[in-house]
Parts: sequence; C-alpha cells; structure tokens
Amino acid sequence: MLRSHTCGELRISDVGQEVVLCGWVQRIRDKGQLIWVDLRDRYGLTQLIVEENVSSADTISKINSLGREFVLQIKGQVKEREAKNDKIATGEIEVLVNEVQILNPAKLPPFLIEDETDGGDELRMKYRYLDLRRNVVRQNLQLRHRVARETRQFLDAQDFIEVETPVLIKSTPEGARDFVVPSRMNPGEFYALPQSPQTFKQLLMVSGFDRYYQIVKCFRDEDLRADRQPEFTQIDCEMSFVEQEDVLHTFEGLIRHLFKAVKNIELDTVPRMTYADAMRLYGSDKPDTRFGMQFVELNSLLQNKGFGVFDAAELVVGINAKGCANYSRKEIDQLTDWVKRPQIGAKGLVYIKYNEDGSTKSSVDKFYSDEDKLAVLKECQAEPGDMVLVLSGNTNAVRKQLNELRLEMGNRLGLRNPDEYKVLWVVDFPLLEFDEESNRWHAMHHPFTSPKPEDIALLSSKPGEVRANAYDMVINGTEVGGGSVRIFQKPLQQKMFDLLGFSPEEAEKQFGFLMSAFEFGAPPHAGIAFGFDRLCSLFGGVDSIRDFIAFPKNNNGRDVMIDSPSSISEEQLKELSIALRAEKGQ
Repeated sequence: MLRSHTCGELRISDVGQEVVLCGWVQRIRDKGQLIWVDLRDRYGLTQLIVEENVSSADTISKINSLGREFVLQIKGQVKEREAKNDKIATGEIEVLVNEVQILNPAKLPPFLIEDETDGGDELRMKYRYLDLRRNVVRQNLQLRHRVARETRQFLDAQDFIEVETPVLIKSTPEGARDFVVPSRMNPGEFYALPQSPQTFKQLLMVSGFDRYYQIVKCFRDEDLRADRQPEFTQIDCEMSFVEQEDVLHTFEGLIRHLFKAVKNIELDTVPRMTYADAMRLYGSDKPDTRFGMQFVELNSLLQNKGFGVFDAAELVVGINAKGCANYSRKEIDQLTDWVKRPQIGAKGLVYIKYNEDGSTKSSVDKFYSDEDKLAVLKECQAEPGDMVLVLSGNTNAVRKQLNELRLEMGNRLGLRNPDEYKVLWVVDFPLLEFDEESNRWHAMHHPFTSPKPEDIALLSSKPGEVRANAYDMVINGTEVGGGSVRIFQKPLQQKMFDLLGFSPEEAEKQFGFLMSAFEFGAPPHAGIAFGFDRLCSLFGGVDSIRDFIAFPKNNNGRDVMIDSPSSISEEQLKELSIALRAEKGQ
C-alpha cells in the first residue's frame, strides 16, 4: 500500500506516529514560514503543515509547486493542532511533513471541488469525475451503497435468492418505448433492453424459485424529467404461493428496515387507501399525506344557484387552506394565474374567506348568500381565519388541477416537511383504462396483472369496473414501488390479451413462451418493484435522482461527459444491416 492511513482516520491518540498519506490537494494556505495543505481522499481531510526551519528545502520546494487537485504521497509525524477544528473528524491533529512525492500534477479544475461549488449542472456533468470528488456527491453514492447493502441483507434473511436476468431481450408493444439493439448475426432483427425483468421473474416462479430478487438496471426510451433517467435501477422481487397481503407485509418490512438502518427512523403503521379514495380525496394516486387539505365535493351546495360555471360542471370541489383568510387580493390573483397556467389548465379559481370576525367574503358573493357560504365553510371544516379554494369542471381534469393546487398550497404554507416521512399503500387500482385515440383498452399496470377474484365476472360485461389485484407504495407523494398479484392460469391470461386487443397470433408471437410455461404447472405468484434511485433520493432529501447516480444523463438523455449517444461509422451500419441515413432533405 502506498499509504499507512487514510485522510479521515487519524485522531489525537495517533500523536507522535510516523504516517504515510495519499490524496488530492484541497487547498493551500501560505503564511510565509508556515504552509498548510489540506489533503483529501474519499474518507476525509487531513491538515498538513510545513515549517520553514524544520522541513527540508526539497519538501518546501515541492510544496511551493503544488496546485489544487495535485495527487500526493506524504510522509510525516502526527502532531496535536494548536487551533483545533471541531467541524471535521481529524480536526484535533495535523501532520508535520518530512517528505513529499508528487504522484501526479493536475490542471486547474473548471470549478471548485468544494461542497459549495461555482460549477453549474452542465459543467459538472461534463466533468463528472471531478464532481464525484466533492463530499456532497460522494456521500450520495455512499448512501446508495448503504441502501443496496441493507436491501440485500433484509431479503437474504427472508430466503430470497438473487438471480440475474437477461439484458438483451425481446421488444413488446405494451408500456413505454423500448431501446432496441440491432443483431449483427441475425440481420434485420433486434433485441430490446428490458424495461423490467417482468416475464423472466414470472418464469422463475414457474421454475420453483419461490422468492427472487434483483437490484437490476432497466431502460425506457421516454421523455425525461428530474426523477427519470433513460436507464434506472429497481429492486425487483417476486414470490410464489402468496396473496396480496403477504406481499404488503413482506415489503412493508423491507421499507421499515431501510428507514431504521439508513435514517434511524421507526416508521408508524403503514396505512392503506383505495385508488378510488385517493382520487376522491386527493386527486392523485400518489397522495402526499404529510398534511391534510383533503378534497370536499360541493356539488350539492354550490350548484343550481345561478352561477353558470358551477351549474355546468361535472364536479365542484374545494380544499380548506387553513389560516389563509388574510390573503390579499393580489395574492389570490397570483394563485388564480398559477392554476390557469397551461401546465395546470384550470379556467379560474373561486375563493370563500371565513374572516376572523365570523363574516364571509368570496369572489362569487352576488350568487351566494351568507348562509350558502357558511354551509360550504362548515362542510370543509373551516374555522375563522381559513379560506376555501374551489375549482370546477370535468371530474378527472378538475381533480388533477386541484391536486396541483393542494401541493402548491402545502409548499406555501410549509406543510411538506422534507424531514417527515409518510408511507402509504394505495390498492385496488382499475385493471384497465380506455384510450380514445387507439379505441381500445390498455392495462393500467401491465398485461400480467390479475383482476380481483370477485371482479373476474365483470371482464366481459363491464371491463372498466374491474379492479386490479395491484398495489403501489407511496412516500411523501412519490410512488416508490408498485406491483401486483399475477395471472398464472393460461385461460385467464388469454382473456386478458383478448381484452387488450391482441389477436391470438399476436399474443402467441409476443408472449407464447409465457403461455406455454403456464401449461407446466405455474404456481400462484405476485411481486413488486421499487425505484431504487427514487428511494435513495428520498432518503437523501433531494428531488432529483440524478444526484444519486454515478454517471447520469442530462435532461436530453445525453451523457455530456463521453458525448453519448453518438453516430457510428458507415462500416458498423453495414455490419448491422441498417440502411445508411439519407442525405438531409431527401
């Protein structure tokens, strides 16, 4: 080893020892007769000291030639620091340098390698290998490592076995777009990169591996945002001879274990909410339950009073913004403009204030009496000082709009505490959703999700009312995992393919291998997958998953560090039997 200790290891008990350290120069402070150098590695930072009358001329010369990020090996003696630094673990000691070896000089970095840096996102992604030297970024990856280690520890203890599934698989028409890979040995044919190991883990259940897991890389060619990457990691799990309750119990245990091991937080009992209630009360299938402000449906109180906007609406619904009766007209106008933005899409916003003196004031006073307004305030459990905000329109649209307004009010009122965690199971999703554009049913989860046993009879007559045996885990308004009880009998799976518009030939071509496997004794099985990157970002208190991925892509799906994706040569295209691109304009 080139070093005897790391830069985060030495303590006051090591005073007097001769040590060898290696690392990067963080900063240099030259006070004439004394020079201090902060030496950094992954483990921490140690202060070095060079004294003009003690250190050799060669050592002083080398120290004077240093710049930021030079790679050094030093030999020296541990001393007690006169001016101690209680902000770092090595703050009671320093190392008096006897010898210096410059292992590698360094160019001046394009941004400061500090916790608070002057580099923007794109610059830091271009030089990601430098960004990874920063404490805050390194700590994110250490947290990721810890979450992975604790996940494996828990699942191993529950008799799960980790099995790797293929990365080059077959493209399927359902779900997001596939990334495809041309096959040189099979001209004109393509592999796909897996969006999930779904069919393979079901085949493992048929194979008798009754408890499988994998921390697995998955790929989706979809539009990107802060919590999406073209390649991402999930904790993928499947179990045999289980029902929904067994899955919820097992993986509630996993989340409890991770919160305790990683955050030292003991979770409360994880409540459950049906999809129907989540949409009715929060307008979202992933509600943030750290705060209340539940929806209150107001059709019976606000319709048929002469206000045409409400009278024509399918749904009139409101939330109680506590303590907001003192909002000025300007603040209310700003809120109205906010909900009318294209991203939200509301046509307007109605408010009803419950003033501290018990009087009421609203934007629709000429249509509603004080008794009408007080009835609404009572229905919304408003107290003096509160303000009810009301939207109306098509049920699905207005629920989504009010959900966005609720979250915005939660932010403005400081109700979404990042240090508070509320975990929730959402269950009983619809099995199918109808797409007007394609004029057919689509699986809300995926085609292998089982309907609730009591709803199977509705598949032929009322498919839109069939509930799925599916479940999502939601933490602080973010979906972190989802799964379902699977179909394991061939006739039911065939019926599902029929409903989704697959011809028998298409079903056979796409999923014949799975249907065939079901004929050889498939057990009842169920599973779940957690977004590993999202879990890590939640534990780290950050919105973006990019901060927890070593080498992420930017918002355009590019790796600006290695300049990927990139073009390939005409020779490679020929080998892959891919036609050359036409000239521009042809």
